[in-house]
Amino acid sequence: MDPIIAVTDLCKTYDNQFTALKNVTLSIRRGEILALLGPNGAGKTTLISIICGIVNPSAGTITADGCDIVRDYRAARSKIGLVPQELATDAFESVWATVTFSRGLFGKAPNPAYIERLLRQLSLWEKRDSRIMALSGGMKRRVMIAKALSHEPEILFLDEPTAGVDVELRQDMWAMVRELRERGVTIILTTHYIEEAEEMADRIGVINHGELILVDDKRALMKKLGRRELRLHLQQSLGAIPEALAPYQLQLEDEGATLVYTFDAQRENSAMADLLKQLNQLGIDVRDLHTSESSLEDIFVNLVRKPR
Repeated sequence: MDPIIAVTDLCKTYDNQFTALKNVTLSIRRGEILALLGPNGAGKTTLISIICGIVNPSAGTITADGCDIVRDYRAARSKIGLVPQELATDAFESVWATVTFSRGLFGKAPNPAYIERLLRQLSLWEKRDSRIMALSGGMKRRVMIAKALSHEPEILFLDEPTAGVDVELRQDMWAMVRELRERGVTIILTTHYIEEAEEMADRIGVINHGELILVDDKRALMKKLGRRELRLHLQQSLGAIPEALAPYQLQLEDEGATLVYTFDAQRENSAMADLLKQLNQLGIDVRDLHTSESSLEDIFVNLVRKPR
């Protein structure tokens, strides 16, 4: 199946010679949730802005559902909904008016039933006649989502959608994201809440210093780059790690009372069994043990901290 978004050799250099994106190539599958992770200034918003036609690329090509974003701008843009980081709404308009107007901007015929369903889904129906200036920050964020969905796009970009919003809205939003995905909408999100990406995304992309470091299925990424840790609490403290245990590259903590063994998540548990057997042969008694696996946040931090 052809990707719904295809980015090839995308570059962006501004007039001050700052290079925001460097040869980014990315294929986004139809109907998936892709999370783009990266530190501030990594290039996430620039990438989204170029795909959405807000910023011009310096080089490279992008298609949205087969439409070139430069040559077929209107057709490409009609496929896309965008919820930007910044709250930018018509302060004096009512919720109903601004969402309806957004639908009309894309040449869509009026559909009051759809707008009502959308506002109800986002808990905005009771506020439909309220001026946007009178709404709370969380309610304004809901309006931005409603505007992005007003023309029934096939692709939805969520750029830091839960930044500064309450827990209730966050939960509502992710329930809505799941429903949209079930309806076939492709969703690309950036977030600083990595646990959300870990829970919601099908694939993870990591961008840093304008370069796409990797894109992979979430489970495969965590299997390949994840680490497991075995903590062995000893009956008696050790002054040093015996030479026979050197191949395991153990660490001694808690004043010699704990041995820590770190290894790749994809390795078999036989390595742990061998270690425990060695400890028994050396007469080192284990009082308790605990295993843990690295989270997506751990993997992300290790990736972006690697020297360029």
